[in-house]
Amino acid sequence: MLAMDLATQIYTILKPPYRTYLVQDDFKPVLKELLSAHPGLEFLQSTPEFQERYAETVIHRIFYYMNRSGNGRLTLRELKRGNLIDAMQHVDEEEDINKVLRYFSYEHFYVIYCKFWELDTDHDFFIDRENLIKYGNHSLTYRIVDRIFSQVPRKFTSKVEGKMNYEDFVYFILAEEDKSSEPSLEYWFKCIDLDGNGVLTPNEMQFFYEEQLHRMECMAQEPVLFEDILCQIVDMIGPENEGYITLRDVKGSKLSGNVFNILFNLNKFIAFETRDPFLIRQEREDPNLTEWDRFAHREYIRLSMEEDGEDLSNASGDVWEESLEAPF
Repeated sequence: MLAMDLATQIYTILKPPYRTYLVQDDFKPVLKELLSAHPGLEFLQSTPEFQERYAETVIHRIFYYMNRSGNGRLTLRELKRGNLIDAMQHVDEEEDINKVLRYFSYEHFYVIYCKFWELDTDHDFFIDRENLIKYGNHSLTYRIVDRIFSQVPRKFTSKVEGKMNYEDFVYFILAEEDKSSEPSLEYWFKCIDLDGNGVLTPNEMQFFYEEQLHRMECMAQEPVLFEDILCQIVDMIGPENEGYITLRDVKGSKLSGNVFNILFNLNKFIAFETRDPFLIRQEREDPNLTEWDRFAHREYIRLSMEEDGEDLSNASGDVWEESLEAPF
């Protein structure tokens, strides 16, 4: 193996000799070692259950970004094309786990898990349509949630009719909160492409926008007609053919994420229309952060403040009762 490059060495060590790809379970020994040895994860050693959840989340994140075919089989080519090896080297050198934003950040895991926990009201570890519609303060339309549950953008691994499991939710939240990434653009493109022919037509976009329009009217917002929105979308994406939009067009524009928000996320659509100068300044200050990094950072601070407030009001010796309250 000495003659091999680093990616090939890691690939060869992790997979069984008879296989030509990596599956999620192949990464478990790496995460087990990381949890037992990394100083930034030491505090989790008294809660094996959350060690397991952290490991699971990291592996799901790796496959979301790296396994571009989406078949759960990570090839050597995919491993070489992605940034996982860099991230593994970074986590090996960095004592503060939260500085490793790619895949390994504990804060990122905490945000994902708490979001899931908030929606999973009966804590059976499954989420249904009615749970997901509450996501992000009811920001998504019913039509887009129906598309997610019809498993068009991605087949669920939950095996329970009408329910998504934790892995399915990880894929959803990463796609929803970072619409600038390629996996996310592919995810939402499939949702809007109602007939699955690989192009988005004005009729398909109008189908999703109608519900947004209705919601704006209900909120006494000044509605923006679809004709005007269509012109805006064409300007933002600049498709090769003005009559329809291809996945290539979507990937070629930096504003595609906003187009998807216009079609099915009312809160983000309004935020985009009003252009918060604070957020614009924040983005300029650190252009290296992804949308996901910024979202996770904001949410982590909010969740920490909520938890601090609860600690003060409870002021009891009992930290948390496993069956009832949010974890951590």
